[in-house]
Amino acid sequence: MKKNNPKISIIIPVLNEATSIAKLLRYLNSNSTAKNIKEIIVVDGGSSDETVNIATHEKAYVFHSKKGRAKQMNFGAQKATGEILYFLHVDTLPPKNFDETILKAFYQGSKAGCFRMKFDSSSKFLAFFAWLTKLNFKVCRGGDQSLFVTKKIFQKTKGFNEDYIVYEDNELIERLYQIVDFKILPKYVITSARRYEERGEIALQYHFGMIHLKRYFGASPEQLYEYYKRKIAV
Repeated sequence: MKKNNPKISIIIPVLNEATSIAKLLRYLNSNSTAKNIKEIIVVDGGSSDETVNIATHEKAYVFHSKKGRAKQMNFGAQKATGEILYFLHVDTLPPKNFDETILKAFYQGSKAGCFRMKFDSSSKFLAFFAWLTKLNFKVCRGGDQSLFVTKKIFQKTKGFNEDYIVYEDNELIERLYQIVDFKILPKYVITSARRYEERGEIALQYHFGMIHLKRYFGASPEQLYEYYKRKIAV
């Protein structure tokens, strides 16, 4: 790496994730190089379990903000001191040496991008939708793929739109596609299929597809959240 190479700030929004946060933080430390990581920031939205204590014990920087992933991630970005922001969901594990992959893309000129995705499941149905994440189209994007973006570009976009309770990742990525050459990194994150297993793979994928469709036809953030509450969050 070049001298004075940029550092990555990892930002993880959480709410009552005591069963998951330690695994993720230990994984991040074991599968990256310390000199590339400026800090790991955990932004808590008001957990009532041991999430905060566990994250603190694992040496993460813990901040508190209002509930809502968009609000939490924006708050984490404000606190971040790295030149590259890496937004990560608590149930997603990035590939080994993810930091080197991100920095390589940065040095090649990429200012924003994500990894491809696989589910921790043997389902062929989910494997098909995971396969689609290798395609560089906006409709194939999602927060579970994680997101890297330079802090300068993030600030230029004014960050996540806090009107969105759901779809906040996609909405920001849509705007990023308009101003940068969005990079699909060649490695895979592994994300949990738990929600699909609980709700039914076809039914849940249908509802996610409907949210995309409603957004395409102009649904408001409130309308998307209302659909999410009725069809997914129940």
